[in-house]
Amino acid sequence: MPTIVRRPVRIAVLTVSDTRGPADDRSGDTLVERLTSAGHILADRAIVKDEADVIVARLHAWIDDPAVEVVVTTGGTGVTGRDVTPEAVERVCDKLIPGFGELFRWQSYAKIGTSTIQSRACAGVARGTYIFALPGSTGAVKDGWDGILASQLDIDHKPCNFVELMSRLEER
Repeated sequence: MPTIVRRPVRIAVLTVSDTRGPADDRSGDTLVERLTSAGHILADRAIVKDEADVIVARLHAWIDDPAVEVVVTTGGTGVTGRDVTPEAVERVCDKLIPGFGELFRWQSYAKIGTSTIQSRACAGVARGTYIFALPGSTGAVKDGWDGILASQLDIDHKPCNFVELMSRLEER
């Protein structure tokens, strides 16, 4: 049984895929199940094609929505020509969080070995909204949520966490 967070975070889930729809979005379903089981709030959910401009538009809409504090994407982080999620994330972010991708790949290496090098998982902050981009497999979603996001989106996680910084993200 997962720990229930004391301070729920409003999270939007974006699946990036040319082939998945609502009926077969297992990675999105896995992410929604994990975040709601932890006590967070599903603020919104969408599926978009692997097209940078479409991803950027969806991210901007959520960044501008005060009901969304965090966006977690799944898919489009590989190295093929259609994988453009990291480029879209970089286009909207004010600051990147390189440690997220580094830690994701380090954790993933223990499970899939050198194949983790093909992941371009990334994260950043855009006008006060966190964005985390995970690969599209259910295993990667579980690794990213269970191994990083579950604790970093828990205000009680010590010595520090992303939630306690939310009110200061737009400081100048």
